[in-house]
Amino acid sequence: MVELEDQEFQPEEEAQEPHPEVEDVEQPSIPAADILEEEKGVDLPLEGEAQEEQPAGDERAWYVVHCYSGYENKVRFNLEQRIESMGMKDMIFDVVVPTEEEIEVKEGKRKTIERRVFPGYILVNMILTEESWYVVRNTPGVTGFVGMGTQPTPLRPEEVAQILKRMEAEAPRVKVTFKPGERVRIIDGPFNDFRGTVSDIDMERAKVRVMVNFFGRETPVELDFLQVEKA
Repeated sequence: MVELEDQEFQPEEEAQEPHPEVEDVEQPSIPAADILEEEKGVDLPLEGEAQEEQPAGDERAWYVVHCYSGYENKVRFNLEQRIESMGMKDMIFDVVVPTEEEIEVKEGKRKTIERRVFPGYILVNMILTEESWYVVRNTPGVTGFVGMGTQPTPLRPEEVAQILKRMEAEAPRVKVTFKPGERVRIIDGPFNDFRGTVSDIDMERAKVRVMVNFFGRETPVELDFLQVEKA
């Protein structure tokens, strides 16, 4: 995968003044090169693996656009309005804020929330020209394209497919609020209301091992993430 850097499309334009509504908002601290890394849960294919090709003559591609963190939905709305008013529907086709559902357990209650996968970034499906670049780049809240060299770098089709698949996942991810060594309370199952110490977390299986004092001895108990909360 190419190394991503935040660059602008040529020819160079004067930097856009921040929109009044977002000018004091801190820009995201997430490095652009990390937005598709393993820690985010996206397993990218190895170099040399087969890639899905676009139909011949179709120049549209997905690009990563950097914006003010926390204003992703506002930037998407602004861009969609500009696409409509400037007649760019035949050049800019879709704007996506990558999100996924996440279950948070707090005080014994489960709450489903929508979490941004890549805070400070949106995806735009477009045919890249000087005109379409200008429309996106000068949208209020946008700080630039992510790319290498002097032009934005499109995502590979399999990268986009994995991001969209993650967004469409049937089972929400569980937000883990504890870590090894911390005290937790069991809120479901035969050990309900027992307290113990987290000894191991298995992210792939969504399991946690808790050391519980049972009959005077420390006993390991394996539980689902949703069966445990911070003590």
